[in-house]
Amino acid sequence: MEERNVKGTVFDIRRFSTHDGGGIRTTIFLKGCPLSCVWCHNPEGISKSVRPLYFPNKCIGCQICCRLSENCGIFMTEKGIRLDITKTEDWDRIIEECPSGAILWDSTRLTVEEVVEEILKDAPFYKYGGGVTLSGGEPLLQPEFVLSFLKEMKKRNIHTAIETALHVPTETLDAVLPWLDLIYADFKIFEPEAHKKYIGVTNERIKKHIRFLLESEKRDHVTIRTPMIPGLTTGEGNIAGISRFISEVYNEVTFEILNYNPLGEAKYRLVDKTYCFKDNPIPYSHQDMEGFAEIAGSNGVKHIILES
Repeated sequence: MEERNVKGTVFDIRRFSTHDGGGIRTTIFLKGCPLSCVWCHNPEGISKSVRPLYFPNKCIGCQICCRLSENCGIFMTEKGIRLDITKTEDWDRIIEECPSGAILWDSTRLTVEEVVEEILKDAPFYKYGGGVTLSGGEPLLQPEFVLSFLKEMKKRNIHTAIETALHVPTETLDAVLPWLDLIYADFKIFEPEAHKKYIGVTNERIKKHIRFLLESEKRDHVTIRTPMIPGLTTGEGNIAGISRFISEVYNEVTFEILNYNPLGEAKYRLVDKTYCFKDNPIPYSHQDMEGFAEIAGSNGVKHIILES
């Protein structure tokens, strides 16, 4: 199969982003993640499977979907329409017949060529320092697609960045590294057992790959990131442990401390999951973020970015 015909599962293409890389960027969100962070900001991107989603705010109550449902995949409750995606239904027809777009596929299978065509619509903006960022989910779970896509971007001299949690095969990371201009790598929890409890796996592979990146020729183009999740990643011991580890590997490392983002909570109902917080916290104040940065700085990190 030609590289341009390789398919990936894409759940969003977000244009005109000013995050996750310099300038104006187009971010491609690829489906599937090997982690199960209890606070995941994109829970719709965890599963590799393509599934229908129901958006109650778009529903006009016509119940056409209920009438088309033959196996109780869609049914009415006191709280409104519910989906049971374990049931066999003609989901394509149901989605097509929904007049308000309240039921949609959560992602699309697209070829590299199709995604490149979308990206090139934004190419005029990239000359001002922008580019393309691959996110997820974990984009490196789709290595063939990612590698083919990155090669197409470099043919066109488009700046490339990736967001990765690094829990992937080393050979995958090694293969894509030459085609990346910027790497954002997550390091969320330092203590292995706590990492396993809240993220689903231990962090041995992640630590190995952070070392791999920070000892590579790309190390000055790597940013290590930690999101500030209340009570889970915000402890002084966690920030200090991560800071010491990364600064001992490379004393010029860049460390980005991300503020808590409360917007992910609303997505959990869409994918039939329960959020980790009963009462959704608010983002941290600038003073709080400065306090986190002070811990990182006192534990060896010289280059700190605060994202609020």
